[in-house]
Amino acid sequence: MSDSSPIYSVFASDPDLREMIRLFVAEISDRMAIFETHLASGNWTELARMAHQLKGAAGSHGFAELSVAATALDVAIRSQVGQASISVATTNVLALCRRITAQEP
Repeated sequence: MSDSSPIYSVFASDPDLREMIRLFVAEISDRMAIFETHLASGNWTELARMAHQLKGAAGSHGFAELSVAATALDVAIRSQVGQASISVATTNVLALCRRITAQEP
């Protein structure tokens, strides 16, 4: 599986959740822009808050891989590991955000 392969929700085939997943995926570009803004400005408090929110939202929508990456970012910020590590963790989250899809596998 390549780094550009789609990431599907484990709930993608559930007709009751399809619309919620579609909305989550549709809004991800707005979240990404906010992540990038907070990273660029060094606003670690807001970046950690956004990572924490994404952790829960991604998990609730069936995107476990994205949830794990958001958790790692949240932990990195709260552990004060340094800007370089936070930047790498944010880049990882953003890369995964680009790969999620509301389609079924």
